[in-house]
Amino acid sequence: MDFGRLITALVTPFDDQLRVDWAGFEKLMDYVVNEQQSDSLVICGTTGESPTVTEEEKLKLFEAAVKHAGGRYKIIAGTGSNDTAHSIHLSQAAEKLGVDALLLVAPYYSRPSQEGMYQHFKAIAESVSIPVILYNVPGRTGVNLDADTTIRLSQIPNIVATKDCASTDQLTMIANGAAEGFRVYSGDDSATLPALSVGAHGIVSVASHVIGKEMKNMINCYLQGDVQGAAKLHGKLLPVFRGLFNCPYPVPNPAPVKFALNHKGISVGGVRLPLMNVTEKEGQFIASLFE
Repeated sequence: MDFGRLITALVTPFDDQLRVDWAGFEKLMDYVVNEQQSDSLVICGTTGESPTVTEEEKLKLFEAAVKHAGGRYKIIAGTGSNDTAHSIHLSQAAEKLGVDALLLVAPYYSRPSQEGMYQHFKAIAESVSIPVILYNVPGRTGVNLDADTTIRLSQIPNIVATKDCASTDQLTMIANGAAEGFRVYSGDDSATLPALSVGAHGIVSVASHVIGKEMKNMINCYLQGDVQGAAKLHGKLLPVFRGLFNCPYPVPNPAPVKFALNHKGISVGGVRLPLMNVTEKEGQFIASLFE
């Protein structure tokens, strides 16, 4: 299954009461795919505030996304957690709703062993028939899904890709050692071009909400052999990549990108506690990135 080169980890739009904005959700999908040129969408990943979106809301979001996409692009459901049994339950429910694939984050907080993570992902993958994408983000989970474990998991038929935020070195090892056809995606916007250069297939992005067209252009330049042109575009985009996570100091995702979308006239509301909306000063900095 081809998810394309540019995948957006979609924010979850809320209204002024922090309830899911269902009409806004469909408008956002259209904007990110049609205007910002995303190839596929992740629904209820970390950027979609998965820790504070209820299971009922998640299932409704998966269903609404599948219906609205209508097969025009792939819907990837974030169904992973640090509870294997619950991850299986949610993954099977998402499969029944017609999602195209699952994104499974490494078990956070409990910090299992490499064998524990292998068995966790194996059990979930074997409980469904649709493709599975691993998600390694050590900065949020407190544990690194090692390259060797990822390579081992790539041998399971329906584990088809990984989104890895560990390092360029780890991306390189996975890209060179994984099963044939297994695809590697960076999860770090600022590493999009470096990741492509070491064998990654693409990016699962946050910044693509607002600069997706420019990112797609950079990716295409690189793939067409215009490395110098791609590098120049990377240099232009780097302040936005960095600014959406450091404005001017680290601010937890997705508050900055939600502000950026609202600033551009795409209404997505605020964030649910314990996250906080950006401050006035932070908002001024984010707005300056698009002037």
